[in-house]
Amino acid sequence: MDVPEETRLRHKRDFIQFLENIYMDEIKSLVQNKRHRLIVNVSDIHTHFRESESSSRILKNPIEYMQSFCDAATEATRNIDPKYLKEGEQVLVGFEGHFVSRRVTPRELLSEFIGSLVCVEGIVTKCSLVRPKVVKSVHFCPSTGEFTNREYRDITSHAGLPTGSVYPTRDDNGNLLVTEYGLCKYKDHQTMSIQEVPENAAPGQLPRSVDVIAEDDLVDSCKPGDRVAVVGIYKALPGKSKGSVNGVFRTILIANNISLLNKEANAPIYTPRDLQEIKKIAARDDAFDLLSRSLAPSIYGHAWIKKAVILLMLGGMEKNLKNGTHLRGDINMMMVGDPSVAKSQLLRAIMNIAPLAISTTGRGSSGVGLTAAVTSDQETGERRLEAGAMVLADKGIVCIDEFDKMNDQDRVAIYEVMEHQTVTIAKAGIHASLNARCSVVAAANPIYGTYDRSLTPTKNIGLPDSLLSRFDLLFIVLDQMDAGIDSMISEHVLRMHRYQNDRGEAGPDGNLPYGRDDDGESEVFVKYNRMLHGKKKKRGQTNEKTLTIKFLKKYIHYAKHRIQPELTDEASERIAEAYADLRNAGSDTKTGGTLPITARTLETIIRLATAHAKMKLSRKVTKADAEAALKLMNFAIYHQELTEMDEREQEERQREQTEQERTPRGNQRRSDDNEQENVSANAESETADPMDVDEPPAEQFSGTVSAARIETFERVFGQHMRTNRLDDISIADIETVVNNNGVGASRYSADEIMALLEKLQDDNKVMISDGKVHII
Repeated sequence: MDVPEETRLRHKRDFIQFLENIYMDEIKSLVQNKRHRLIVNVSDIHTHFRESESSSRILKNPIEYMQSFCDAATEATRNIDPKYLKEGEQVLVGFEGHFVSRRVTPRELLSEFIGSLVCVEGIVTKCSLVRPKVVKSVHFCPSTGEFTNREYRDITSHAGLPTGSVYPTRDDNGNLLVTEYGLCKYKDHQTMSIQEVPENAAPGQLPRSVDVIAEDDLVDSCKPGDRVAVVGIYKALPGKSKGSVNGVFRTILIANNISLLNKEANAPIYTPRDLQEIKKIAARDDAFDLLSRSLAPSIYGHAWIKKAVILLMLGGMEKNLKNGTHLRGDINMMMVGDPSVAKSQLLRAIMNIAPLAISTTGRGSSGVGLTAAVTSDQETGERRLEAGAMVLADKGIVCIDEFDKMNDQDRVAIYEVMEHQTVTIAKAGIHASLNARCSVVAAANPIYGTYDRSLTPTKNIGLPDSLLSRFDLLFIVLDQMDAGIDSMISEHVLRMHRYQNDRGEAGPDGNLPYGRDDDGESEVFVKYNRMLHGKKKKRGQTNEKTLTIKFLKKYIHYAKHRIQPELTDEASERIAEAYADLRNAGSDTKTGGTLPITARTLETIIRLATAHAKMKLSRKVTKADAEAALKLMNFAIYHQELTEMDEREQEERQREQTEQERTPRGNQRRSDDNEQENVSANAESETADPMDVDEPPAEQFSGTVSAARIETFERVFGQHMRTNRLDDISIADIETVVNNNGVGASRYSADEIMALLEKLQDDNKVMISDGKVHII
């Protein structure tokens, strides 16, 4: 825009007076730090130019004032130090402060803001390479021996009208010109793309983005994945359509200040009552259970997995040592199991609660889409770096559903992110390292679609150990065929479907309807509703309270960012002992657990114990925190925790024993020996090591075999036949194999083995003849 000379001089005088009154100290520090950009607060402009009403005009029409402001800042700098600026150099001006209605996201950048000063917040997704842009060219004519100068201005410059971009090759008389590149003046030029942050994007809509032009000292001030606030002038560029100009314009933002935002720009607002309630809940003995119940109350069961998700969202302590070593604090988790066990629903619950979470699927994402890609700019054709999902989720959580459907090449791309938490790119002449400090939560189906209980967990999962060792926790989620559990699940699901929220109350998870969430005081507990929570029962469903989603978010955010626990000596000793026990148990067992026990497992225990200390708002990681982490690890590795079905079977056994005690004396004498064996076996299991929780008690064969013993028998028997490549085996040898190789199992009697073999024969899996068993 071409501004009249006298208007420009009048503005310059006003700005010099403004700078001399307020900003002389800032200009002196600018000279000392050898910078060339003065940052001015918008509030000071409002205060100084209040009477002349120029403050609003500077925001609405900044192009008229920018060149005058830069000239005033340059003159004020020369008055302090005449030798600081070289000839032709000038001090640039940037803005900061409270823009109120002009602080917008890329989605809110509408036509009313064109030509005005705005502050746009978002996340950087693309960055081009830094290129020099010519400002002034110098040409020498060998025939006449004269120099000619030409200045270049495009639509992004503030001073004067845009000039043509034609490069002169001859002078007015037709003599040939030679460019003196050493005398030409250039400035750095970079374009980037800013997208609205994922957690604030409108659901079901594509995220909007805006192109930003950064020049001079603003280039390379941010990289893909950074959250920034860019202050600049919003301009429209005419679009070209085959030589003619159409009515649709492309818009860009010409930046004059770029500031990095903290990841906690969207942190919740804590009221004094919130802080009191947070500390009150942390002091409760059942705080861990309360938080896990509140995570996804619409999902029945999965108590241990919900506890793991709570610890995952809290995370451990990230450490950067002086020698350059990076120890990650984020926890990675994987769920493998049958279809229809609410794996995807748990991922949706994480998406709903975590402050920053990005969701992808195995088939719908590629390796470069998860990490970073080098793309070509459609307009200039130059290479640019584009951040992937994991870089955008820095300091957040990445949820990957259908993890088993990913290609092996794409799966390898996330190895570096899961351990070192960086993305290194070396392609097309670009070598860059981007931060991707995120937790990975993956859900997958087993290799055969459903979990085959006769195979080991490793063969069911079908993923390499190099990937599994990077997951801190791996849960096997099974669909249990049990009438009691099925009736409870059906009752729970039916209650969820019958619940109606027609009065604007909180939903099943305590969340308010869409668009009514405010930052005031929030309710702590979900209000009791008989239709939603059901009446109190003896077992299973109880009327225990759950926290609202809003308060749970505040609790997790407070515990994660305000508490930084330190490891104590007693906790360190307990973790070291447990790790040694896990290694020994891993070497002894033949069936194996879900995860390989490596040195990463030791770091996993430390991270889980630290997260548990954060949950209790404790500054020290105590032995109790280590014990809680070990319980969770034990369930994840061995999947040994008394399920409801096992509890019911134990109750049935106890009922049978009491019935046998009431039988006549003759029958009692016959069963005395067996009962004594049961008592001694139960006593042994009670005094066993806490890591060996997978020892079921020995039992008398009563004509029926429990599902767990059938599964163990089929797994050990099938593994022995496959390992030794046998087609037939004697029944006596089978008894030796299953009783010696059944890890932690009570002994199988001859009658029990015959009953199991006959069951396999009925299933057409084996054939029994002449004391031998033949595989079909």
